[in-house]
Amino acid sequence: MARDVRALIVLKDSNHVVIVGAGFAGWRLTEALRREGYEGAITLLGEETYAPYDRPPLSKQVLAGRWEVERATLATPERIEETRAQLRLGARAVSLDTEVNTVEFEDGRVIEGSHIVIATGTRARRLSLSAGDDVLMLRHRDDELRMRLALEELDPGSVIAVIGGGFIGAEVATQLMSRGFVPIVLEAAVRPLISVLGPDVSSWLERLPSDVGIELRNDQRISDVVREGDEFVVHFDDANELRAAAVVVGVGALPNIEWLEGSGLALDSGVVVDEHLLARERIAAIGDVARFRWPNVKGEELIRIEHWEVANVHANSLAHFWVTGEGTRTLMVPYFWSDQYGKKLQTLGHAHPDDDVVHVIGSADEGKWLALFSRDGVVTGIVALSQPRALMLSKHLLDSPSTLAGALRDTPWAG
Repeated sequence: MARDVRALIVLKDSNHVVIVGAGFAGWRLTEALRREGYEGAITLLGEETYAPYDRPPLSKQVLAGRWEVERATLATPERIEETRAQLRLGARAVSLDTEVNTVEFEDGRVIEGSHIVIATGTRARRLSLSAGDDVLMLRHRDDELRMRLALEELDPGSVIAVIGGGFIGAEVATQLMSRGFVPIVLEAAVRPLISVLGPDVSSWLERLPSDVGIELRNDQRISDVVREGDEFVVHFDDANELRAAAVVVGVGALPNIEWLEGSGLALDSGVVVDEHLLARERIAAIGDVARFRWPNVKGEELIRIEHWEVANVHANSLAHFWVTGEGTRTLMVPYFWSDQYGKKLQTLGHAHPDDDVVHVIGSADEGKWLALFSRDGVVTGIVALSQPRALMLSKHLLDSPSTLAGALRDTPWAG
């Protein structure tokens, strides 16, 4: 959906920016618009009743008991006052009229904006289980409260089944063990993260749970989870079962786009936007919900990336574009991290799971390593296990196209 930047009507102080979604991306956009000099009205709408907060700490510091959940709050009263934004919380959007730029809410209210931003993010994918809402998840603050209250009722040493061995499942299992419980991780694939990081990297990570005493069961086919009094029974397709004091599900996320059906916007596993994050001239989408054109070392991809750093870059880029009319085509290097099983797993770029991969520092046996992904001889990503300095020293390999041969020759990770 390429367009001449000059054709865009840049924000005027008489405009009204309505941001649907009061998560990290929506709040960062609010701050970025003010930094760019926009002085007009901003209304930030959120389905949750909480002021914008940071989600990653929920499965890390908060679940571990090191933080009170309020510490994850981004939009403190002081910050809200500084942005002069109007927050409307507990407001669930149900439709968008792109002809008149209005958003309708579940209670029938309607709000109009000169510019609309879709920042509704994703929601946890649910499984159809007989135990229903008694199964725990960890996506929102209300989920954290439910989990905290449920764990307080359990005895130390209680078995907790964690369905899903990906990033969230691994982080939850790690924190449950640190609190004295016995997590058993049930993964449907042959190895956790194989569909994200590929067969080689997933095989290097497979031993991490057992290294800290957590049982991981791969290739699990769960048919149902049933509650029997104070106990849960996980039923498998092979007629086996696992009894647990609680069950936590972490099996991925889905973009919140159903409310946009009938809006006329292009929806394809997210809201399809152009290189400026626009779905229409005055309608944008950012963060987890946006399917955007990503220029990278291998060209350009239409992609949706559920990374904290991507949401941050989107917010800053859109604010700059709408306020100044100036776009940017610099390469963005997505960054992601996960604290699991006593290790820090970090990635740069967005490599394909079938890309070639090679260790350049350490090995799986050492439990500390750095590896490069490549495709057609060009470095496409970097993944590190407890090698943060080496990872950042190597970041420039993704700032512009770099050959694998050149990287192996120059060894930037060595400092």
